Amino acid sequence: MFLVTGATGGLGRRIVQLLRERDMSVRSFVRLTSRYSELEQRGSQIFIGDLQQDKDLQKACQGVQYIISAHGSGGNAQGLDYRANIELIDQAKAAGVQHFVFISVLGVDRGYEDAPVFKAKREVEKYLQASGLNYTILRPSGFASNLLPLAERFRQTGVYLLIGDPKSRTSIVSTDDLAKIAIDSVNIEEAKNQIFSVGGSDILQRQDIPRIFGRIFNKEPIVINPPLLVFDGVRSALGLFNPNAQNALGTLRTLLDNEFFCTRDQVERLESTFKITMESLESYLRRYFGS
Repeated sequence: MFLVTGATGGLGRRIVQLLRERDMSVRSFVRLTSRYSELEQRGSQIFIGDLQQDKDLQKACQGVQYIISAHGSGGNAQGLDYRANIELIDQAKAAGVQHFVFISVLGVDRGYEDAPVFKAKREVEKYLQASGLNYTILRPSGFASNLLPLAERFRQTGVYLLIGDPKSRTSIVSTDDLAKIAIDSVNIEEAKNQIFSVGGSDILQRQDIPRIFGRIFNKEPIVINPPLLVFDGVRSALGLFNPNAQNALGTLRTLLDNEFFCTRDQVERLESTFKITMESLESYLRRYFGS
């Protein structure tokens, strides 16, 4: 039995789908207000709970052998990225869970002080490593599935908003590949108690993304490229009314101002360990949009 948190998110949903395609038992941790009927129809157990309630985490972990923590922060890095994962690790240990897979983020170890999500995930990594549980920590760059709404908007308008340096490098990972790696981590000896940087097959510049959209949809991209100073101005103005929102935007500011890509050696380590050929962003998008 797998327990998957964040089961209705882009990654979590794909993990549950793949587990059910393999006819494996899975319990999806979901909120009552989320859209989980498809997961139930696929044969997943549905556990309706609150990740910030210790009793819910305790109940969800009962009878579970493997946990994949794939939930995001929803703007609450302290409560969800940090506190919920710490408690989930404690409950996993108490329940005798055999392996804990934690979805972290690429660059988490660089010490970004202005990025609450990065700080929270790094502290969870350290806690998991010291917990005594068998673990695998995955540090993905951007998820390909997060670009689907942008691609759909581009298909309709031909416009792409690119904030900051268009030459910043990234290696966006296929969400399908990441889901497969997360699941396979629990059975591959070489993945036990290891940390992996996870990226796609190509190192792209951010300006390559609208070009890929243009090739897929046969449109000449209209790229709007405001400097980071514009984002900083909006963030500062927001801080006058909502300091918490200003702080939360620190993570986005970090993502916009830095490069997040895997080296070829890191990708080769992934491919060798998990017997997988990492997919390119363009291949993923073409599969999704059927072009």
